[in-house]
Amino acid sequence: MSSSTRLSNLVHVFLMLSLVFSGNILQRVTSLGINYGQVGNNLPSPDKVINLLRSLRITKTRIYDTNPQILTSFANSNIEIIVTIENQVLPMLQDPQQALQWVNSHIKPYVPATRITGIMVGNELFTDEDSSLIGYMMPAIINIHKALVQLGLDRYIQVSSPSSLAVLGESYPPSAGSFKPEVSSVMQQLLAFLEATKSPYWINAYPYFAYKDNPKEIPIDYVLFNRNVGMTDPNTRLHYDNMMYAQVDAVAFAAAKLGYRNIEVRVAETGWPSKGDAGEVGASPMNAATYNRNLMMRQFAGEGTPARRSERLDVYIFALFNEDMKPGPTSEKNYGIFRPDGSLAYNLGFSTMSTTTANSESVTYSSSATKAKRSLEYWTILILAMIQVVISRLF
Repeated sequence: MSSSTRLSNLVHVFLMLSLVFSGNILQRVTSLGINYGQVGNNLPSPDKVINLLRSLRITKTRIYDTNPQILTSFANSNIEIIVTIENQVLPMLQDPQQALQWVNSHIKPYVPATRITGIMVGNELFTDEDSSLIGYMMPAIINIHKALVQLGLDRYIQVSSPSSLAVLGESYPPSAGSFKPEVSSVMQQLLAFLEATKSPYWINAYPYFAYKDNPKEIPIDYVLFNRNVGMTDPNTRLHYDNMMYAQVDAVAFAAAKLGYRNIEVRVAETGWPSKGDAGEVGASPMNAATYNRNLMMRQFAGEGTPARRSERLDVYIFALFNEDMKPGPTSEKNYGIFRPDGSLAYNLGFSTMSTTTANSESVTYSSSATKAKRSLEYWTILILAMIQVVISRLF
């Protein structure tokens, strides 16, 4: 790293530190959310989930349906929530009247008391194994958006659809990012819609999968956000010290190749399993804690990716709970930060999180001294995040 780059990084770090001490960093923490999956038979009630989110100091969540109990419970909680239209519903939404009816019954009854800020139309509609659903995506997106416009809700609720990285034909180095030919046309339509409606493009980015498939070639520290030598994109000379940022920028470069240079890319899902089957290399409580702790600290610091350093990256961690009824390998059931009883699945190292569980009736401050202590702990986390950024950028 050149001396001029170090100087630039140092200036950036001091600017972030000044934001911490001026209090403006508080708005940057809103770039962190968490996915609230419900595929379990023993999960806590939604009102207790609100307490858990508050213990994490997270004000954004996403659910994978439009569960009425959750949407009702989250009313007046001031927690932003993104809902999801299940993949199997998309064929019905090809009819504009059906889309209007869906919004009338699944969204309108809950707003504005419940802060629904987004609708995800399906989830990972294109994978290497199945491409049958992606043809339903754009008609459903357009019809849902038109319904929101008709009901006067489009000013508050964005419409998008999260993609897996299977939509990319090339992703390394990031500047070579491009969409697969078979999805290029529909991606062009999606990006045009997102640009017109000023909505973000959401991706599911899991460095864990890349590491699991190739642990001998991919350094574990690079995928865990630990200090490492990283990689430099030979075309842009941008330096990457973690894989997730490289994945995000690969998508941004792919969008740019289709003519959409200003589309905001956000991460709808990212996480690390704390348990896996014998062949699932790297799935452990230690790695899960390291990944999510390091990611959260970077979010507290308001970081952007190397290609978009000045723009904070919005990220939703997967997931809030371990979900015992999910199909697939053991890892699929063990992405949660919390167990269903509200206890931490592993130690994230933040004491503000370890004192509140789903069994707590509410998050309260019994005295001004307790409130001050929690505030001090919170600011300590932010300052530690700044220090981590200093170390990662200066060395």
